[in-house]
Amino acid sequence: MTSPDSYTGSADAAVATAAARAGADVVRALYGRRLDRIDKGAGDFATAADVEAEAAILDVIRAARPDDAVLGEEGGQRGAADAERQWLVDPLCGTLNYAVGNMLVAVNVALRDGAAAVADPFSGEVFFTDGETAWVRRDGADDTLLTPTPATRLVDVNLDPPFPSAPAFRAVELLAHPEFVDRFRPRVVSTTLALAWVAAGKRAAYVTDGGDLSGSVHFAAGIALCRAAGCVVTGIDGAPIGEAGRGLVAAADEETHGLLMSMTRTRS
Repeated sequence: MTSPDSYTGSADAAVATAAARAGADVVRALYGRRLDRIDKGAGDFATAADVEAEAAILDVIRAARPDDAVLGEEGGQRGAADAERQWLVDPLCGTLNYAVGNMLVAVNVALRDGAAAVADPFSGEVFFTDGETAWVRRDGADDTLLTPTPATRLVDVNLDPPFPSAPAFRAVELLAHPEFVDRFRPRVVSTTLALAWVAAGKRAAYVTDGGDLSGSVHFAAGIALCRAAGCVVTGIDGAPIGEAGRGLVAAADEETHGLLMSMTRTRS
């Protein structure tokens, strides 16, 4: 398992990457075991993998940045909520998948308005950014710059509740839009991998409803990656993501973003 001590004093991007890899080590090690479910209400739950991965991530952050605050999906707020530096941690994005043996999961670590990393525990890929440029690191290979492209024509659409913009907007309606069918092929992946894949050119776009997702432990790392890679990132209404934001559209280029926006507007 990754030793947090070796990252003390390193750059924020290295801290984020080390923390995400530490969480991914735990998620991979516990995969396939029978894990008790910790009920969180409304059909949501965590497992020991979520809790232990978050602990491993916190070990890295505490060793390298002991004065920083942390908001974790499982452990909540540690340190002042209005701290100048706050890390957002989702130790296992895709718990529903993981619990049934599906490997489409991610580990998210993001410094608010700064560096971020998304680790895929099973491919060994770590997508990371220093806040300005984005790369992918694969075991035994040099870092590669993330280059978005719409060439795949694959668009991930998050169909999970809640649906705060309904009935004006429901992401599922995109799948029945004639122009969407002509131009794109839908995929459904409810993890930050979808956003990392847009940044990496594996997906053309990602669409989800929601409120302000910029400070969400589920989305902050993926949004940071897409922005740093040069993707077009807005809310579902085309407005900048922020306190008044609504959902998320992250697209590889302006044309793809414009097409999706035109389709969402015709459904509104």
